[in-house]
Amino acid sequence: MVPEAPLKQTEQGLFAGGKGWFVLNMREARWWDRGHGFEAGLSGQGDFPQVGIGLTVLAPGEAMAMYHWETDQEDFLVLSGEALLIIEGEERPLRQWDVVHCPPGTKHVIVGAGDGPSVVFAAGARENHTYITADGTMEGKDDWGAYTVDEAALRHGAGVEVETTDADEAYAGFPAPEPMRYREGWLSGSHR
Repeated sequence: MVPEAPLKQTEQGLFAGGKGWFVLNMREARWWDRGHGFEAGLSGQGDFPQVGIGLTVLAPGEAMAMYHWETDQEDFLVLSGEALLIIEGEERPLRQWDVVHCPPGTKHVIVGAGDGPSVVFAAGARENHTYITADGTMEGKDDWGAYTVDEAALRHGAGVEVETTDADEAYAGFPAPEPMRYREGWLSGSHR
């Protein structure tokens, strides 16, 4: 029988405090201010070795990540608002309920667009680009993928000027993520 994971309370909200199943309302979760959008902290100390998931709120012009490719597939669903997909050097507008599928090796990034915030759900496999260390923490493999140079991504502040596999280099212009509470109105139908 799989146990229920404990939820841990912080000043900024709840997160999974161990392995097992859990239910966590995103309005009560601990969020992160990444300096380029806000992301719900879904995994915490939970057990997510096979699939990574994320929920991100982007203001117009904010990039979800830096333009990159990975050795595993990633998929995205626009839950609300508008966004801009930069994929394989092309720009594609996204609107609510659009799904983006990126097979392994697909160069991509999503940038907030339109007149207000967008909310994007992401899910990605972790089979080829992460591993679990002896102490149980998850680490990225050296051959996980890369941040690549792209004109469209650079125009939208979502690209690197020199290709790298080092996330610290790719995100050097952004502050370190800071934990924070959910902000009223980010998610549709919010009453908290």
